[in-house]
Amino acid sequence: MKAVVVTCQGGPETLEYVDVPEPVPADDELLVQVRAVGLNYHDIYNRAGVYAYEVPFVPGRELAGTVAAVGAAVRGYAVGDPVATADVPRPGAYVERVVVPADRVVPVPAGISLEVAAAVLLQGLTADYLCRLTYPVQPGDVAVVHAAAGGTGLLLTQMVKERGGRVIATVSTPDKVDLVRRMGAEEVICRSSEDFDKEVHRMTDGRGAAVVYDSIGRATFEQSLASLGRRGHLVLYGKSSGTVPSHDLHEFGYRGSLSVHVPMLPDYIASNEELTAASDRVFEQVQRGTLHVHIGGRFPLREARAAHEALESQRTKGKLLLMPRRG
Repeated sequence: MKAVVVTCQGGPETLEYVDVPEPVPADDELLVQVRAVGLNYHDIYNRAGVYAYEVPFVPGRELAGTVAAVGAAVRGYAVGDPVATADVPRPGAYVERVVVPADRVVPVPAGISLEVAAAVLLQGLTADYLCRLTYPVQPGDVAVVHAAAGGTGLLLTQMVKERGGRVIATVSTPDKVDLVRRMGAEEVICRSSEDFDKEVHRMTDGRGAAVVYDSIGRATFEQSLASLGRRGHLVLYGKSSGTVPSHDLHEFGYRGSLSVHVPMLPDYIASNEELTAASDRVFEQVQRGTLHVHIGGRFPLREARAAHEALESQRTKGKLLLMPRRG
């Protein structure tokens, strides 16, 4: 079967489309025929060496497909069942078939396509814990959402609005403004042309934001802090622009008793029960029509390099998918 392998950590050119052996599920695993792979910035970090991995390796954590074989000890799944996961172990998700522990897989409900499942699961779980647990958004809260036209940003914008929050979104280029507004942002700031912290204070009559959800890191961190009101919360859940420099923690107290959170998805879905409950919430919102999934591009698996280049370019909107051939 075919897979995409990172041959050495570096740029997109390190991704190779190669033949690999067919996997065989252990007793507690499922073999999944992959139909769609969700592309995430975490994949970029792994490929580039932000997170050190022993090479070669298959990247990717998120996929949807159908059960091709069931381990002897697994109950509740049958061949042909539609499933999804945001927690593919090594080897990763950029493959035609993969084995996954059964307790890290969730069923895909009727009425949700495998493409949508692959596009929404990991980033939907992320948006869910960000606005429900890390900082529980309350009605009337002003929330700044960075990279709001990206996969997580679009979902988070909708979830914050659903909870009664007021979203001030930031985007990298003006062509993304209309999409973000359609997803519920009350105000949209283009970071390339404006000091967004000053705009946030202007839009809130000087009060500042209750929370800033920041997936960008180094390039936005200082202005994100400056956007907050008294006792505000900065939720730093990504670092697409690089790692934030070290700070004196007491500084956050002097600037208004601010809090900085650095959450990670695995800690919010550590058990099968947590994973299942969170997935049910995300899928239920999709079924109800309150959470819209915007797929911004589909690439054949063999074109993983082009997909990575597109994601890193900041030109994309919504979620990118890799599409293995159908088996």
